[in-house]
Amino acid sequence: MKSLFIKYKSVIKFILTFLAVYIGLSIVYKLYLNASVGSQYYPDYVTNLVAYQSEALLNTVGYNTEVVRHPDEPSMKLLVNGKYIAKIIEGCNAISVIILFISFIIAFSGKLKTTVLFLLTGSVLIYAVNLIRIVILSIGLYHYPWRSNILHTVVFPAIIYGIVFLLWMLWVNKFSNIGKKNG
Repeated sequence: MKSLFIKYKSVIKFILTFLAVYIGLSIVYKLYLNASVGSQYYPDYVTNLVAYQSEALLNTVGYNTEVVRHPDEPSMKLLVNGKYIAKIIEGCNAISVIILFISFIIAFSGKLKTTVLFLLTGSVLIYAVNLIRIVILSIGLYHYPWRSNILHTVVFPAIIYGIVFLLWMLWVNKFSNIGKKNG
C-alpha cells in the first residue's frame, strides 16, 4: 500500500490540493451569498453586476434591453424589446466555474507570479466569455425561443466549460511545473 502512495504521490497531491481549494473557495462563496441576502444588490452583487453588464452589451449591439428584479424569486428578469427572455440567477454569474478553474490551476501550480497572473487573467477571461455567452443566449432565445432547451443545456455550457478546458490545457502544457518537466 505504501508503494502505491509513493508511486502516485503527485496524483494524490493534485486531488487533495484540488479538493481543499475547491471546498475552501466554495465555503467562502456560500458565506458571501448568505451575507448578501438583504443587500442593496439583488440577488447578490456579482449576479446583479452580470445582469446589468449583459443589459449594457445587448443594448450596445442594438437590442432594447432592460433588466428588472424578479418579484417572486432571487433572479433578475432580462427583457428584450419588452419581451421576457430569460432570468439571470446566481448560477449565471460564472463564480462557480471560476472556483473550479482556480482549484485546478492551484492544484497544478507553477511559479507563484505566473500562477497568480494566470489565475487573474483566466478568471477575467471566463467572466468576459460568460457575459458574451449570456448575450448570445439572450439573442438566441429572442429569435429562436423554440430552441431554448438546446441553447441553454448544450450550446452555452459547452462555451463556458470549453474555455475553461482550453485554459487548463494551456496551463498544464505551458506554465505548470508538470508541463515544464514534460516540455
